Amino acid sequence: MKRLLLVGLALLLTACSNNGIAPPKRSNVKVDTPNLVSKKAALGVEPCQPGTATKGGLPDVTLRCLGGGDEVNLSTLQGPLVVNVWQSTCGPCRQEMPALQEFHEKYGDQVPIIGIDIEDVFPGSAMDLIGETGATYPMLADVDGDLQETDLATAFLPTFFFLSADGKVTSSRGGLDSLDEVVKLVNDQLGLDL
Repeated sequence: MKRLLLVGLALLLTACSNNGIAPPKRSNVKVDTPNLVSKKAALGVEPCQPGTATKGGLPDVTLRCLGGGDEVNLSTLQGPLVVNVWQSTCGPCRQEMPALQEFHEKYGDQVPIIGIDIEDVFPGSAMDLIGETGATYPMLADVDGDLQETDLATAFLPTFFFLSADGKVTSSRGGLDSLDEVVKLVNDQLGLDL
């Protein structure tokens, strides 16, 4: 009986090892189909702009542009910058996007916003939400959740990350209701006086 238990334990441990098991495959979700590209253009969503920094404060992760356009390596972006991580199924994300759009319209030339749609395998739904909320700031797609393997891992949505001019990154929980709340949060996190 003891021998049978040892054999069973050995088989269980062998089955749990990663020997011979391939890592998970990358998603094949397309975020730049002709339909998404057309919707993005019709909604007036701004293009994604790769940065010029050689090594900024954000992680070295390259994300695709939701609705087509240039990929962006986050480490090339410079501050001050607001990064809003969201998903189309997130109620608080839907709630705060109009306030973020107001901020973008009023202060975007001083403090740009980039949205990141994370682990969302329905980019059409994400584009629908963008249309419903009127958001026009650039949107990246992290279909595979690459951010979850970095310092920008999120435990809840929406989440903000703030990149200061000197490359310091801070974060805060999202779910804001108004332009005033967004301005206060940005000022607090980035040490600004907008």
